[in-house]
Amino acid sequence: MSEALTLTIISSIALIGVLIIIILLISLRNSYKKDNDALTVTRKGIDEQLFKFNQYQYQLFDNYQKQLNQLQAGLQKDMEGLRSGLTDRLEKNEKATDEQLDKMRHVVEEKLHKTLEQRLGKSFELVNQSLLEVQKGLGEMQTLASGVGDLKKVLSNVKTRGILGEIQLGSILEQMLSQDQYGINVATVPGSGNFVEFAIKFPGAQDETIWLPIDAKFPLDKYEQLVDAYEDGDPEMVAAKSKMLIDTVKKMAKDINEKYIAPPYTTDFGILFLPVEGLYAELARDSALMMDIQRDMKIMIAGPSNLAAFLTSLRLGFKTLAIEKRSAEVWKVLEDVKNEFWKFGEILAKTQKKLQEASNVIDKARGKTTTISRRLAKMEKLPESDVTDLLDDVMDVDELP
Repeated sequence: MSEALTLTIISSIALIGVLIIIILLISLRNSYKKDNDALTVTRKGIDEQLFKFNQYQYQLFDNYQKQLNQLQAGLQKDMEGLRSGLTDRLEKNEKATDEQLDKMRHVVEEKLHKTLEQRLGKSFELVNQSLLEVQKGLGEMQTLASGVGDLKKVLSNVKTRGILGEIQLGSILEQMLSQDQYGINVATVPGSGNFVEFAIKFPGAQDETIWLPIDAKFPLDKYEQLVDAYEDGDPEMVAAKSKMLIDTVKKMAKDINEKYIAPPYTTDFGILFLPVEGLYAELARDSALMMDIQRDMKIMIAGPSNLAAFLTSLRLGFKTLAIEKRSAEVWKVLEDVKNEFWKFGEILAKTQKKLQEASNVIDKARGKTTTISRRLAKMEKLPESDVTDLLDDVMDVDELP
């Protein structure tokens, strides 16, 4: 920029000189003819002026060159100082930035390490708690499975199955009646040698006792076969197994009639008690069957839910009657309460499906117990790094088919 300025100034001065020369030449031309001597003098003067002008121009250029050199030297010195200052500041800023980053990194690492330790500690604590809960639940499920297995063993034996029905019937009678209102192992027919499990006492003529025999029956094997047929969805098999169950119940009702019913020592009807609601509901769905057994064999079929109401109705209906003279009126009284019993039957028929679903849930629970036991056995052999993955599988056992 300084060299361009210098050249511009020199060019301007040269231009001014040229203009002056042109003006002088014009003046000389006009007076050339008048005075050659004057022209000569003038030419000498011009030569002198040009020489002086050239000297002045060289001197001026030299001064400008010196000033330009001084200016460049000053600028270079200032630039060096500025560059050195900027370099120092950049180095200081970089050092300060590095120090701040180191501090921030230490703080972040410290907080991250602390947070990670806390979360890992909580996670392991939750894992341990979950394992304890799983083990506890597994123990409970094993106990439940063992209990279910024991129950199936009991129910698979005819003798123990009958004892279970007797215990349930005795519990209902004990809750509904006083001890002097019923008897246990009663020979309702004198001299027959047949003892019914339970019999309800009713007052007769001349302070005699009239017995209402109640016998518990439990055809579980036939009922289970019918349930299996329902699950298989085979209508023909359902019909066949249903007929087998009905025939078995009719045979049981006939046996009670022949062994334990003998008016005037007893009422002219008895009660066949079924200890399982699903079994009673299956029979109660067929109202014609219930009426046939009641009419032909003088036997009323009862389940746990409606036996208590049935006993209450009988006790209230025959409280002031002489049973041996008016037993025929029993059926009239029963007709009054029969509608309520059929309602029980309808309700129980609707719950039969739910009871079967509950049985299926128990079977599935046993299967899941086996699965959990197998996975926990694997977990004991795994390193700690693989425990969490396998634990997720154990906790997702509800998703197993």
